[in-house]
Amino acid sequence: MRVPLSWLREYVDLPATETGRDVQARLVPAGLEVETVEQLGAGLKGPIVVGKVLTVEELTEFKKPIRFCTLDVGDANGTGEPQEVICGARNFAVGDKVVVVLPGAVLAGGFEISARKTYGRTSHGMICSSAELGMGDDGSGGIVVLPPEYEVGTDAIELLQLIDEVLDIAVTPDRGYCLSMRGIARETATAYGLPLRDPALLDVPAPNSYGHRVEIADSVGCDHFTARTVTGLDPEARSPIWLKRRLQKAGMRPISLAVDITNYVMLEIGQPLHAYDRKRVEGAIGVRRAEQGEVLTTLDGVKRVLDAADLVITDDRGPIGLAGVMGGADTEIADGEIAPSPLSSSAAARAARGTTEVVIEAAHFEPISIARTARRHKLASEASRRFERGVDPHAAPAAAQRTVDLLVLLAGGSAEAGVTEVVAPSGPHTITMAADHPDRVAGLAYGRETVVRRLQQVGCDVQGQDELIVTVPSWRPDLREINDLAEEVIRLEGYENLPSTLPRPPAGRGLTERQRLYRRVGRALAGAGYVEVLNYPFIGTAQLDQLGLDADDDRRRTVDLVNPLVDTEPAMRTTLLPGLFGALRRNDGRGSHDLALYESGLVFRPTGEEKVPARLPVDRRPTPEQLASLDAALPRQPRHAAVVLAGAREQAGWWGAGRPADWADAVEAARTVAAEAGAELTVESGQYAPWHPGRCAALYVTVDGERTLVGHAGEVHPRVIKAYGLPERTCAMELELDLVERAGTGPLRAPRISTFPVATQDVALVVAEDVPAAHVERALREGAGELLESLRLFDVFTGEQLGEGRKSLAYALRFRAADRTLTVDEASAARDSAVALAAERTGAVLRGA
Repeated sequence: MRVPLSWLREYVDLPATETGRDVQARLVPAGLEVETVEQLGAGLKGPIVVGKVLTVEELTEFKKPIRFCTLDVGDANGTGEPQEVICGARNFAVGDKVVVVLPGAVLAGGFEISARKTYGRTSHGMICSSAELGMGDDGSGGIVVLPPEYEVGTDAIELLQLIDEVLDIAVTPDRGYCLSMRGIARETATAYGLPLRDPALLDVPAPNSYGHRVEIADSVGCDHFTARTVTGLDPEARSPIWLKRRLQKAGMRPISLAVDITNYVMLEIGQPLHAYDRKRVEGAIGVRRAEQGEVLTTLDGVKRVLDAADLVITDDRGPIGLAGVMGGADTEIADGEIAPSPLSSSAAARAARGTTEVVIEAAHFEPISIARTARRHKLASEASRRFERGVDPHAAPAAAQRTVDLLVLLAGGSAEAGVTEVVAPSGPHTITMAADHPDRVAGLAYGRETVVRRLQQVGCDVQGQDELIVTVPSWRPDLREINDLAEEVIRLEGYENLPSTLPRPPAGRGLTERQRLYRRVGRALAGAGYVEVLNYPFIGTAQLDQLGLDADDDRRRTVDLVNPLVDTEPAMRTTLLPGLFGALRRNDGRGSHDLALYESGLVFRPTGEEKVPARLPVDRRPTPEQLASLDAALPRQPRHAAVVLAGAREQAGWWGAGRPADWADAVEAARTVAAEAGAELTVESGQYAPWHPGRCAALYVTVDGERTLVGHAGEVHPRVIKAYGLPERTCAMELELDLVERAGTGPLRAPRISTFPVATQDVALVVAEDVPAAHVERALREGAGELLESLRLFDVFTGEQLGEGRKSLAYALRFRAADRTLTVDEASAARDSAVALAAERTGAVLRGA
């Protein structure tokens, strides 16, 4: 909302010395965000005067049209002689009054004007356009042509109000009343402690039965409709300079007198209005919901297909306007000189003569309906912007009266005695609040007198002593409950006066165990040399194809977005690997070849049982059942952890040779994650895209007593590496972190350091080549019993001496007791028990036995 300071002074008697910066300093603490204070006419210096065009000579010898003009500027040039000026504009003629800048003047930006020779003539000054004067767009597209009644030599700086200050205020959605001079003036008067001259306090005639007929079919969508009629308008009447300048300063372009007046009143009082050419309205004006598929051509010339939820203004022919958004072309106010284009030839002929009778509409529409219509048709307007934030329904009669008064004053019209007012019955909104409630909210002792005074300044009517009965003013629909009233008291008393205190969380609260696990996993992977990346959770079919997934793979079942950010990624991800592969490729392409990246995040796996929830209401809090239906409509969203590796895992140096990353490093990353959850991870050979079929490990944990697959690790398939453009021998791991958490043993316990020595026993077992080492390891652990401290596979051997289809697995077993030193016999017995169980379950035999 742009607020000219000169206009604001009409409603509040600000001290003469107050500047825009001073007003800004008062309004910002009151909760109004004044973004800028624009200095109009800064650096402007006269003489800038009204001149009359005496002669125009066309200079045709140049590439572009140039005119040599003489102008009467009175005594402003010190001689009284005609002023000679060169000008390239063509929207003025002999006899027109224009704005002339004489030598010695300075325009905005420090542009000094002097006599200079150009195009073979000497130009003593210039004729100005609105842009050169910093006036904004006046619709002329060229030189400012003034009304003929102004005397030559008149100071144009004062006449055109070129020097002013404009406050640009960002109005939040809950403060819709501030989208008007009335609302800003109220806040300014409160901030300065000065009285307010309310522009809506007008004498309005009572409604009667002989005004223009109005029929409301939807009293919920339109609960107040005022119609007034003005006849005998001068179609040649034009907006006066003061009206145009106020519109321009407020950021609006002057169009025609009737339209300018409705815009002016909207800015002044906050009530959007619309003026109809009465001769082009057939029958009664109505308000109803549109019929599905109805067509309306709006003022912008666009033919719009209406929705059944749209609220429309109608006459006997059908829709003539989108209620609260934009009027229709069929009843547009016609200018006396230009006929609008969307009319038939006969209508255009009538329009060419100009509108002489208008019906003024001042109505109140339901905010949500207007907001949805404006978004549905992508047609935001100044009217819809106000209606969707809340307009004072009681301001409609005053706004209509103000419009009638201005039309009578400026266009020579006559106000008809008929006044139509259709109002749906409703009572004022009242709130019961304890007088000390703002004190308890703010932590300050305001006292009852301060609370009552501040609420009355807002416009509330307050009754009662310890318990206040507050009647909310009609222009504050945002005040719905006691905390809204408390906020108003605190705001006006000053947020800066609130004590600064730190919140005290209840004892025992903080991160959940799950959140702690996520952080521990991240720290552990970072400690292992991995760098975290954060990718967008979107995916496309092309990426799933590059992973080499089968057509029936569950990861191809995605949750598709209605309005994706990128057309190539219209679905939510079902795996973290595409994002990690993309990050790996980008970093490798920029020269970082030794990479270890990890990510932890949600994936989205629809089950097929999700149901489309009902649309929830927006005017009240949803019920628990409605919220539960939303949750039931969501897909399963497990948290995954994944890593990718490429290049060297250990760098070469003086300490020795390095080594490249391989599948075992990816498996070790999975072990690191499982260890943080206290889960025991079992690793077996597997086959799963996008991993190499011979270098893929399946990762298992025990969840609720059942062996559960939680992920895979290994070397990525060469075809996938080629499709994604990854470095050779790239490795990856991905597992479901939620399942690993369920498999954990709870909070991690610190290891107990034993003071007794360890007993180490090595065994080499020969098994069939297709027996997984994990099966042998599991049998050894179970057979060794409680004395086993750790078990490590340190050698795998195959050779002719073992026989075809056989392999040797060498394990180091460490035994230790917590309360004594183990004897050789105890350690050997534990070893023999482990070997015996492995032989029973896997057919293993001791090598050399």
